[in-house]
Amino acid sequence: MKAESAKLNEQLESTLKRVTEHLARQAEDGGRISVSKMDENQYVHYNLAYHTAESRISSQFTDYAHDQGKGTGELEQNMAYIFAGEALNRLRGELAGRMDEYGISSDDLNALFSTENNKIIQDATKYTRYNSVSDQVMDGQHGANALGEDHAMLRDTFRQFADEVVAPQAEHVHRHDDFIPDDILNGLAEMGAFGLSIPGQYGGYMDDYGNVGMMVVTEELSRGGLSIAGSLITRPEILSKAIIKGGTEEQKQKWLPKLAAGEIFNAVAVTEPNYGSDVAGMKVAAEKTDGGWLLNGVKTWCTFAGYADAMMVLARTESDPDLKHKGLSILIAEKPRDKGHRFEHTQDGGGKVEGSAIATIGYRGMHSFEVNFDNYFVPDENLVGGEAGRGQGFYLQMAGFAGGRVQTAARANGVMQASLEAAVRYASERKVFGQEIGNYQLTKWKIARMAMIVQASRQYAFHVARLMDDHKGAMEATLVKFYASRISEWVAREAMQIHGGMGYAEEYAVSRYFVDARVFSIFEGAEEVMALRVCARDLLNQIMGKG
Repeated sequence: MKAESAKLNEQLESTLKRVTEHLARQAEDGGRISVSKMDENQYVHYNLAYHTAESRISSQFTDYAHDQGKGTGELEQNMAYIFAGEALNRLRGELAGRMDEYGISSDDLNALFSTENNKIIQDATKYTRYNSVSDQVMDGQHGANALGEDHAMLRDTFRQFADEVVAPQAEHVHRHDDFIPDDILNGLAEMGAFGLSIPGQYGGYMDDYGNVGMMVVTEELSRGGLSIAGSLITRPEILSKAIIKGGTEEQKQKWLPKLAAGEIFNAVAVTEPNYGSDVAGMKVAAEKTDGGWLLNGVKTWCTFAGYADAMMVLARTESDPDLKHKGLSILIAEKPRDKGHRFEHTQDGGGKVEGSAIATIGYRGMHSFEVNFDNYFVPDENLVGGEAGRGQGFYLQMAGFAGGRVQTAARANGVMQASLEAAVRYASERKVFGQEIGNYQLTKWKIARMAMIVQASRQYAFHVARLMDDHKGAMEATLVKFYASRISEWVAREAMQIHGGMGYAEEYAVSRYFVDARVFSIFEGAEEVMALRVCARDLLNQIMGKG
């Protein structure tokens, strides 16, 4: 299977290279990639990003599956073979209908549909191979995690916490739109979860576990409950990375140890009612005043803002609109904690901040707020980077968001794993027409494909985390966020479908997994923006030698 998988992956890579070269020529304007030209056909660029994500995941998945040092074997190799076969089959089907738009010739397309390729793909995706994978998954085998001893112990510790503390409370919080229980917040603080992205010199554990540790913990907590545990370490991770990259030493000493210990909690206030990923047009302003800044304007989708002691606010500190994203800075606005769906705080000088929770179909517990600042005072010492940080907010935000994106992939992987486990349990117990649901071939296909997707996404996410430990992988972080977010909806949907009518009932957690999975493609960067403005543009720039 290794040689066949490698052949499929080679064709994926070479074909996508030709497509990327063609699209780069189409979008080139004066030696640079023109976004406006890309936007003339957003569809093909969106698909370039998605198929590139599948291709890179497939290649890495094959390497993992055939690395005996990782404890892999027939199960993982079958999964990787299926994944590669599906990926190439999907790509060639897409290209067949839009040859001119993708720059593919008839000869290129015929080669993809050669007798040899057809034979390999049919072998990779034959129903008996799915059956074999499903039988092993139904027997409790989900694939080797390929983690070192320290990361495996970390995983076991947080898996136990997720099973014993998080999962039993997740459904109550979801149904009642309640706040996160104290035993989860306090327990995670005691376990050091909030310090996983912070260096040891500031009281964290980044030096011990790296970004892989953050991914392992995030996935396990998300498996137990996305909104009451899995997303809790995202906000301190985003703020801490921004401070590490651009903060003063005094700011690092003040904020990082407190974040690491869970002594303070923070929110991230970036999105505005009319400006999401388009940060260049943001309007929330910070006006200079004696000793600090006055914040005015509205931020939205500010998750955890009520309970947060501090909000990481991306604000316009330069009045010149022509500066666009270069006129933005990050300020840390402090406030009292509040567990409610509304909060309001007035400063001694009259400045005011108030927020109202936005009702959502899922992702409940942390609450996402619309926040209004009215002459809210932030001292100079809370301008990240000090005077040198003025105008650097966009870049510091990106430093934090790269980690947030790969962490979103881990959150999606956790929800997918929970969905898979729920589907396996129900398929093993429920009988229809005289036999267990899990014995039907269509169910076997679904379960095998779910398990394959989870493991492929997980292993690529670990790969990206290791790249980030070497200060690389920003674009790859977006690719895996894009892929995992989109595919998690399919996994959760099929888990729900296997439950039949009970999947639509709140009695079963799988209904919560489905509505929670829907948020991944929206937050931390909408999938369309990630595909078009980050992934596709970077791919075109790289092929032109500009990346």
